[in-house]
Amino acid sequence: MRKILLAAAFLSTSAFAATPPDTIEARVAKILKATPLIDGHNDWAETLRGKEGEGRWTLDLTKELAKKGYNTDIAMLRKGMVGGQFWSVYVSANQPEEDQVIETLEEIDLIRNIVARYPDTFELATTAADVRRIHKAGKIASMMGVEGGGQIDERFAVLRAYKILGAGYLTLTHSKTIDWADSATDNPKHGGLTPFGKAVVHELNRIGMLVDLAHVNENVMKDALRVSKAPVIFSHSSARALDDTPRDVSDEVLKMVARNGGVVMVNYALAYVSDDYRRWSADRNAEKGRYNAPPFGGLYIGQPERAAAAMAAWDKAHPAPKVTLAMVADHIDHIAKVAGVDHVGIGSDFDGVGNELPEGLGDVSTYPALIGEMLRRGWSDADAAKLAGGNVLRVMEAAEKVAASMKNELPATATIAALDQAK
Repeated sequence: MRKILLAAAFLSTSAFAATPPDTIEARVAKILKATPLIDGHNDWAETLRGKEGEGRWTLDLTKELAKKGYNTDIAMLRKGMVGGQFWSVYVSANQPEEDQVIETLEEIDLIRNIVARYPDTFELATTAADVRRIHKAGKIASMMGVEGGGQIDERFAVLRAYKILGAGYLTLTHSKTIDWADSATDNPKHGGLTPFGKAVVHELNRIGMLVDLAHVNENVMKDALRVSKAPVIFSHSSARALDDTPRDVSDEVLKMVARNGGVVMVNYALAYVSDDYRRWSADRNAEKGRYNAPPFGGLYIGQPERAAAAMAAWDKAHPAPKVTLAMVADHIDHIAKVAGVDHVGIGSDFDGVGNELPEGLGDVSTYPALIGEMLRRGWSDADAAKLAGGNVLRVMEAAEKVAASMKNELPATATIAALDQAK
């Protein structure tokens, strides 16, 4: 009997030893099967509109778009195990706001057309429950984010129309300061949100659209975090402690995000990931202007060949700093450390920054590599699931509850003149 027991014990131990632990790849696949990976910001539609013209309605989106310089196609999305995507509805802020409205409607129409053309791949989603259901069905939940407060043309009716058409968030500004909010990349005029701007945040809460604070000045971030009844998002921003650009989020604001319950979705744009790259890029732009600064300045004004040769020599002497997947992971780690693991997500900015992307994160097929990097750093599967999509789903559910609690409020109707005249 003793020999039998020893043999059984040996066989049991051998069997256990022969069973390897889950590989990183297997753990990632398991996480992304259970939890939809949700990217907060992808500019595919705007890039299709800009590159393809009328061809955007018929271009084959299933595969091989990397050959045309895109970061996104359906084959790459499937390889990246994408479960949900906020498709950015971006239009240039350098045009009259009424024109921005028209272009916004056209871009929403394009996104809805893409979803209609590929019903086996995409389905429109407006709630967290939609996202979970669509992901479970093996499709990619498609949401939309309007990327600039100028795109509402100071009209609550326009904002509500975007909501009806399926928009899930509004970014309060883009590259330019507008009449009710300051941009991170323009000179401030208001010191934050004006009374009209605060009313926009309130109306977003009421109708169940997320308040997006990517691109806004830090005072706007703080005002919105104080005013919003619902958790906010930063759809594509990183940690300012690691890269001192105003497009990223300071530790002070990260702590406010934690108290608000929001989520910062880490951006891949090189200048928002690496402070060295940001400084190199500024130096390069200054050097380019030194050689050729129309209409009156520049060492080689009117001599494009000499300017190009001088720029090539500068580039050879000053190679761009390397930016890698690991550096994006550093931002994720930092936000998790300061705000908490419940307050970080992914907001790549794919197809919004061309091919200026970190090594290892060149297109939408690479999300599993980033999740795998976090696992290698000691993140648990549960925390990696929060990063992948769990956190933004929680924020969406919270915003839905806030909207339900405000359902008896009448729609906002005040004009910017009425609200801001006494400021």
